[in-house]
Amino acid sequence: MSGKRQLVIAVDGPAGSGKSTIAARLARKLGYINLESGAMYRALALLALEQEIPLDDPEALGQLANHVVIQLQPQPEGNRVLLDGRDVSQRIRESDVTAAASRVSMHPAVRAIMVARQREMGSRGGIVMEGRDIGTAVFPNADVKVFLDADARIRAERRVAQNATHRPEEARRIVEDLVARDQRDRTRAASPLVPASDAIILDTTDLSIDEVVSRVEELVRDRSSS
Repeated sequence: MSGKRQLVIAVDGPAGSGKSTIAARLARKLGYINLESGAMYRALALLALEQEIPLDDPEALGQLANHVVIQLQPQPEGNRVLLDGRDVSQRIRESDVTAAASRVSMHPAVRAIMVARQREMGSRGGIVMEGRDIGTAVFPNADVKVFLDADARIRAERRVAQNATHRPEEARRIVEDLVARDQRDRTRAASPLVPASDAIILDTTDLSIDEVVSRVEELVRDRSSS
């Protein structure tokens, strides 16, 4: 991408659609920065859990979001996430934080603060940002917008595999959490999970990671040459 204008690429989709993996690989191939909006909400949720702040208290969570420092540091294996200078990259992927992040991100006051930060981080372009409202709320003027989706059963299977669990009860809980998160994300008042009107929708149910990355790369090449 050397010598070409640095684009803003938005990758949205529900849990298990493959957006985190696709965004990370795409960013590496393009030499762009991968900004994970989800990691930012997870880090905030972790802090709320640690400080025993109720996840249904938007005022307290908004104050927390105003003062927390969240940094994303690109690494070959993915972003390193720092919460007030502390590495929480692994901790924020655990199930209790995942569930809490979905609840924290529902509050308009929290989203307003986080969206402002995300816009600042991506203001210079050269980014692939993934989340659930990047193309609709964070970067509505993104150069390329992709909405990834997949059959709910397949998405649940991916999450089970991602968590490397072989216990039936744990697998059931992961599936139940994904279904509940889908419901919250699609029906929340603040930036519900919907494709942007000008997004390219890709069903990843029967596609490999490489196939999806190739298709998005094609979109980027078309946009770069236009």
